[in-house]
Amino acid sequence: MFFRLRIRPRMLRNVSGRNTGCRVMGCELSAPIGVSPTAMQKMAHPDGEVANARAVGKFGSIFTLSTLSTSSIEEVAAAAPDTIKWFQLYVYKQRDITRDFLTRVEKAGFKAIVLTIDTAAFGKRYADVRNQFKLPPSLKLANFEGNYSTAVNQSNSKSALANISELLDDSLNWDDVKWLMRSTRLPIVLKGVLTGEDAAMGAELGVSGIIVSNHGARQLDTVPATIEALREVVRAVKGRCEVYLDGGVTYGTDVFKALALGARMVFVGRPAIWGLTAGGEGGVKHVLDILADEFNTTLALAGKSFDPLIPVSFYFWYTTKR
Repeated sequence: MFFRLRIRPRMLRNVSGRNTGCRVMGCELSAPIGVSPTAMQKMAHPDGEVANARAVGKFGSIFTLSTLSTSSIEEVAAAAPDTIKWFQLYVYKQRDITRDFLTRVEKAGFKAIVLTIDTAAFGKRYADVRNQFKLPPSLKLANFEGNYSTAVNQSNSKSALANISELLDDSLNWDDVKWLMRSTRLPIVLKGVLTGEDAAMGAELGVSGIIVSNHGARQLDTVPATIEALREVVRAVKGRCEVYLDGGVTYGTDVFKALALGARMVFVGRPAIWGLTAGGEGGVKHVLDILADEFNTTLALAGKSFDPLIPVSFYFWYTTKR
């Protein structure tokens, strides 16, 4: 959907002082581009999440560790101590599992909790069904090893993901968000918001951030693209919390467009994994550098210095289908 947005470039604007840096939740970033939580990254590269986190640290942005990672909270924290790290969390039927994760990430120095709220059930992912997708026997969901929930990794007729899905709480509601906010000193970011109504409720409760996300378009078919839902969410929160966009970002121009519609920053998942697969830590860093360079060029050619919010006058909708 990003291709339907056209940029309205302004000329003779003196962009010599442009800077891609920004401030997100009190942290200074080199560019408004972070890495989304993505599960099981050792399937892409032997160093998995550790390599990804190190690359993001060198780039100077935020790395979000998935609950379903193949490197543990503690491993990533030790390997990338200077990286700004957020932790993606599910709320489980057994609240002790959730409490244990909160304790571990606080101790490990993570800076925020990203609560995924669009998983009342796992979506029908037919490619996974056709391919009989399972985590290879040599890999484990590292955050579940060595505690009472280790059973999720046991080898049986079910995949580890199937075991995890049975732990998820489909009764999750706004009272649980309140409970989570009381249970940790870390700021809470809601991931999976696509409507103004939900965004307004989150802002009213006092969450620190909202990630406009459709879970990589793998949960519910026919939901809006994140760039379509973004402005509705931004309008609904009325500045009460920061808004980020996750999903569909491929070029630096996409970053510009998301910021023009009110996002504070964007997060990328697949591009980081592609870089990880191709070149490990260096591959991830290269992908992020490409996006940042394209974003910097877009700022120059659009006539914007980035301060950091880009007004909506810099875009218009182009409705003809590709």
